[in-house]
Amino acid sequence: MRPRLGHIQFLNCLPLYYGLVKNDVLLDVDLVKAAPRDLAGRILEGELDIAPIPAIEYARHAEEFVLLPDIAISSFGEVQSILLLSKCPAGELGGATVALTDTSRTSQVLARILLARRWGADASYVEMPSDLPSMMREAEAALLIGDDALRAYWHPPEGLAAYDLGSEWSEWTGLPMVYAVWAVRRAFAEERPDAVAHVAAALSGSLAYCRAHLDDISEYAARWEPFPAERFRSYFDALQFRFGPGYREGLARYLAEAHAIGQLPAVPEIAVFGEA
Repeated sequence: MRPRLGHIQFLNCLPLYYGLVKNDVLLDVDLVKAAPRDLAGRILEGELDIAPIPAIEYARHAEEFVLLPDIAISSFGEVQSILLLSKCPAGELGGATVALTDTSRTSQVLARILLARRWGADASYVEMPSDLPSMMREAEAALLIGDDALRAYWHPPEGLAAYDLGSEWSEWTGLPMVYAVWAVRRAFAEERPDAVAHVAAALSGSLAYCRAHLDDISEYAARWEPFPAERFRSYFDALQFRFGPGYREGLARYLAEAHAIGQLPAVPEIAVFGEA
């Protein structure tokens, strides 16, 4: 059987998908497209073998997974697609309600970490569908991610302060931020290590292709969205897709901070496929 590979249906994974298509990788896998939190549920249920899942969901179920070594959804500084929009400065949100989009667990926890630890704001939280007008009717601030956040980043809503949480994290910690990791079911990695190695190499090849063709990918994205290619190029430049030592350090710091604010019961050791 071909490996069952999950794929995130957001613009942040378009470069990777573009590379998979151009390199004919889709002939070798069964690709399943879904939102990040849905992919996490499906791989936990054994419906997928390898999938990008929120970093916090990996940590909550780390005993079930190993991670691919060279790929993640990450940034070092600005990310553009994870925004906190607020009616007041973030440091004044103590006692206020913050609406968290229901589409990403990692970004929810990142917002909680920064509000509590960077800005000292003891806020309360409500999870809502990603609709900014509805969120702002119910709360003083709202977390948007993905395509919705990009549109707000490129067309900032009047009267709201905007915080790029990738920038805020790196300014605070001096480290990169890892939002999603490519998880492999431990049983699959043990039973079919050659298949895992093949998928890892194919993804790395796809990333190399996309880095060399970002202008083409940006032009492709601009066909389907009401924004010029230059904005997509800026966004794709901000995304790193890296998971080297510095990025793993950033992930470890994020998990430690999540534990410190009660969003993670314990900080797991980061287990990487092919590494002792």
